[in-house]
Amino acid sequence: MPEPTIYAASWLINPDVPPIAGGALLVRDGRVADVGTLSALRRTHSAAVVEYPGSAIIPGFVNAHTHLELTHYPAWRLRNGIDYHPRHFSEWIIQLIKVARGVVAEEYPHSLHEGMRMCLESGSTAIGEILTNPLLMPLYTKSPLTGRLYVEVLGHGRTRFGEKLDGAVAAAISDETGGMATGLSPHTPYTIGEEHLPEIAEVAAVHQLPLAIHISESAAETDFIFDSSGPLATDFYPFVGWERFLTAPRRCSSTELLDRHALLTPATLAVHCVHLTHADARILKERGVSIALCPRSNERLDVGRAPVALFKKLGITLALGTDSLASNDSLSLWDEMRFALDAFPHDLTPADLFRMVTTGGAFALGISSRCGSLEIGKRADFQVVGNIGGADGGVLERLIDSGSVEEVYIGGERFVGEV
Repeated sequence: MPEPTIYAASWLINPDVPPIAGGALLVRDGRVADVGTLSALRRTHSAAVVEYPGSAIIPGFVNAHTHLELTHYPAWRLRNGIDYHPRHFSEWIIQLIKVARGVVAEEYPHSLHEGMRMCLESGSTAIGEILTNPLLMPLYTKSPLTGRLYVEVLGHGRTRFGEKLDGAVAAAISDETGGMATGLSPHTPYTIGEEHLPEIAEVAAVHQLPLAIHISESAAETDFIFDSSGPLATDFYPFVGWERFLTAPRRCSSTELLDRHALLTPATLAVHCVHLTHADARILKERGVSIALCPRSNERLDVGRAPVALFKKLGITLALGTDSLASNDSLSLWDEMRFALDAFPHDLTPADLFRMVTTGGAFALGISSRCGSLEIGKRADFQVVGNIGGADGGVLERLIDSGSVEEVYIGGERFVGEV
């Protein structure tokens, strides 16, 4: 094991507590063993010191919603001559499927590794990842990233869906998950037959598997769930051959539908939540559901902006995710925070956003015991961030506005660009 080491900087910044000027942390056996000022740690511990003057030490970020296997999507789209700009959300989904049909299995590991590298180099050390193909799971377990893998399930038809669910559960409860926690991701209410929802709730409860669900991402979804109309019914369902699975109007929202079938619990992560009503948001709050916001993806797909002020008023736990490069320009939560600060200037403060990418994300993924803040006993995942200046006031504001990642440590080991 490496010798204990003290890492020190001009500032040590944790969420929801004042920054520590001249702060430092002691790392022993890959975990945070002590936190305080450098002078205090030097008095109580005999250890080598690595100093980063003029910089800040902050927790590794938690990217609460990713699809890393799609990292090479922009290149695949160009290669296959499908580089048109969708006008509507349903057209984007159809484009995504067209592109995926031109990708061979051997290409996904390369795309996935690139996504891992991009997350780590931008300071994200934990992810809430949607895993489409369980055969890729060993690649995650060998990665320095931590977090939670949500194995995706979707589809119609008793036999086909049953096989998909059985495979997802088997992967999630296997002994090959490494340092990653697991869960299930029922994709969306419009890509899963309603008759399958109770079965998902049952197996999730039996195996204690948290859920991540895309909810109310677009107005098209609202129309489809409420009365089986709109472009998802007229364009998307025929494109994938699901016309026979169209249902009678349900006259409810996605949130109400999922709640009917017990899929909304404190272990559920709701992703996007752009088109939620006040009643929907209250249901999520009452059920203890957390929300992962993906504002840049929503902007790219022109689906609107989530009612963040409502979520904050109700006290719903919020996290931040980048989604994938199929609907975003980068996997950097720094970029996501800065965009969100501009998009929601009256609703989100720098402190809100810093919490969302640290303790909020960790809580939403159910991994607070090991990451999200630099506290004794947690994994020593941290970033060294420069370009924040040395003035006492406005440290967090300067950090988010102009901070730049200089070093990333995972489990006390410096990341050198390999996954």
